Amino acid sequence: MSHHPLIDPDRRSLLIKAAITSASIIIPRSLVAAELVPTPGQTEGPFYPVELPPDMDNDLVKVTGQTAQALGQVVHVSGRVLDTRGQPQPGSVVEIWQCDANGIYRHPRAAGQGRIDHAFQGYGRTQVDDQGRYRFRTIRPVPYPGRTPHIHFAVHVPGQGRLITQMYIEGEPLNARDGVLNRIRDSQARRTVIVPLSSGQVSEPGALHGRFDIIVAA
Repeated sequence: MSHHPLIDPDRRSLLIKAAITSASIIIPRSLVAAELVPTPGQTEGPFYPVELPPDMDNDLVKVTGQTAQALGQVVHVSGRVLDTRGQPQPGSVVEIWQCDANGIYRHPRAAGQGRIDHAFQGYGRTQVDDQGRYRFRTIRPVPYPGRTPHIHFAVHVPGQGRLITQMYIEGEPLNARDGVLNRIRDSQARRTVIVPLSSGQVSEPGALHGRFDIIVAA
């Protein structure tokens, strides 16, 4: 009777491990976590406030001490501040500023100061929560000569500095001709700053909602 030598158990384990290691393992693309596209930086523009208003909370539609509400359609803008791996950035501070419904900024160099809507705060600031979430109540931005409707954003991330960008509205016909927006050459990056507005996401009658996640470099 012929005898076949038995393979030592430890050696068998090593052979199996070697076979697995040398094998070509294909991981489905769906299981590979893709990095998020960083939000492109944009110009601060000439109308960042010279002096910050006494009321600079996250509700730009109501100014403390005034009974009137700002002109224009109310928009709730919310989102998260994340890094490219999708991790929230707690401690971040988000600022926004924009023109009023007459197309005028709260800035001494802005034209048309006699028509400014004093019931519109024009600037707001808020800190994100521990999940990176922020929210603003403002008005739907309007066009003015040379620019499509937009809202300026500045995000201060602890230890990483300040990202300045702008949010645009999906479907605005002037988007195609706006020089600042189209300076973002990468089409995928450009799409990240164009936000659809919809009703039904907020309980306030007649108001719209837009989601704008801001992705900062890790």
